[in-house]
Amino acid sequence: MAVQARARWQRARVVEVADAAEGVRRIVLEPEHPEHAAPGTHIDVETGSGARRVRSYSVVRSEDGGRRLTLSVQLSPTSRGGSAAMHRLRVADEVAVTGPLQNFPLAVGATRYVLVAGGIGVTALVAMASALRRRGADYELVLAGRSRAVMAYLDDLVAEHGDRVRVHVDDEGTSLAVGGLVAGIAQAPAAATTELYMCGPIGLMDAVSRTWAEHGLPTTNLRFETFGSSGRHPAEEFVVRLPQLDREITVAPDTSILDALAAAGVDTLSDCRKGECGLCLAKVVNSTGTIDHRDIFLSESQKERSSSLCLCVSRAAAGSGQARPAVLSLHLT
Repeated sequence: MAVQARARWQRARVVEVADAAEGVRRIVLEPEHPEHAAPGTHIDVETGSGARRVRSYSVVRSEDGGRRLTLSVQLSPTSRGGSAAMHRLRVADEVAVTGPLQNFPLAVGATRYVLVAGGIGVTALVAMASALRRRGADYELVLAGRSRAVMAYLDDLVAEHGDRVRVHVDDEGTSLAVGGLVAGIAQAPAAATTELYMCGPIGLMDAVSRTWAEHGLPTTNLRFETFGSSGRHPAEEFVVRLPQLDREITVAPDTSILDALAAAGVDTLSDCRKGECGLCLAKVVNSTGTIDHRDIFLSESQKERSSSLCLCVSRAAAGSGQARPAVLSLHLT
């Protein structure tokens, strides 16, 4: 995955705010230094004061040469941080943002493209689908969600892309069957030159990645974007112990280990903050709970061993019936 250098920070003014779906807010920004955002780009937004809180949001639309950038943010039910701050924004508010950052580029030259979005992951793929339509490419857009009410841009995408859209809705009994999706790609004549781009919950991402490998499809043809709210356990408070520093730090439900360490004055290396690059990897010395790996950097076998974790997204959850918060003992590299 190509990664460009970090863009400079700047101010951006909120010019539109509206609901894109149930629990999803559409926010249009006008940055002071406009720059067109290509499909697959995101911007970082500072969502808190004091210890710097930075969240990444996909650019859904880039208009007028980047003078208007549309984001869409799903409110986390446990959020007191990033998504809650974004949902409080009103027209004329200002926020600190970066210019567009590219970790998820749309390639040119594939015979066929399959875009797979789970829930709010659709925000990373809206611009890609529009670009493929303009190119006249052979593409398919697969949308999966719990209900139509929470699926942002669903009607717009169906209107724009017609029968290229496949909609899977859990409460309608049409949930996405990952095995069937990938098998269909593997059995098609253009299998070796089909690229799949996906964004969504970590469970969906893992299932697609695992099935893709089982069918022997080229790993370079599987592209992905992540977002930090995915997890197999609800976010809860836990404790991080750093034996090498003789420190003990509490991590709140709305805060990452990385941000909690920074707030406590503990410096660590990091870059993507989405569990993709592995720069913030730390060694697990011990744990009293279950480690919820929310990254896509570690392999499945590495996650099962839980000998290391990514500080930017991974969490810990107490076992059932355990009254005290889980405790993670870590060694920072």
